[in-house]
Amino acid sequence: MAEHIKPYTEEGSKKEQISNMFDNIAPYYDFLNRLLSLGIDQSWRRKGIDKLKERNPKLVLDVATGTADLAIMTSKRLPDIEKIHGVDISAEMLEIGKKKIKSKQLDGIIELQQGDSLNLPFEDNTFDAVTVAFGVRNYENLEKGLRDMNRVLKPGGQVMILEFSQPHTFPFKQIFQFYFKNILPTVGKLTSKDPKAYKYLYESVQAFPDGKDFVNVMEKTGYRFNECVPLTLGICSIYTGIKS
Repeated sequence: MAEHIKPYTEEGSKKEQISNMFDNIAPYYDFLNRLLSLGIDQSWRRKGIDKLKERNPKLVLDVATGTADLAIMTSKRLPDIEKIHGVDISAEMLEIGKKKIKSKQLDGIIELQQGDSLNLPFEDNTFDAVTVAFGVRNYENLEKGLRDMNRVLKPGGQVMILEFSQPHTFPFKQIFQFYFKNILPTVGKLTSKDPKAYKYLYESVQAFPDGKDFVNVMEKTGYRFNECVPLTLGICSIYTGIKS
């Protein structure tokens, strides 16, 4: 399981190490996302947000919001949105996100705060939708994180999770593995000055229970009508479910 994979050493909690890692790479995070995905990550976010349109949520929680990319895009693609709360463990990522939100004059709609994804600082049955983009594989306890997201969802509320997955088609699987294992960590090392952060990315994706395995975890943690939609030949997947 990805929750047993840590960025740095075996000692210390995964939560603390993840916080330190994202604080370290925060200044380079948006740039490297665009560079290393060739800009495709923005398309993935758009497709994920569009999964929410049918239910037209008014109050949204974005967990592991980082620099608020998904929250900002959600505010633009869901015009009836009233409020988006973003939570992240990394103070440095949130500072960058707050500057982006202010520059786009979205501070009346999007509010960011530091918080733990396993113990969300909100009341039960609060949100119409909960979103996570590339964050659940970093949870120290995957099931606990999914259950707490379920807790803050209103009955009938929707979860939308974007996460890396592994393609299975030859030769794309082999190309993907080579890129993730060799090219991506090298570029990350040269650009972000934190070589272990992008080595961890490869290792955490390898360990993550993607596809049907993750849908089974969603079912176990209280979601129904769960769906997995692979994107870009399986590099990324959109997972959606409904709180019963």
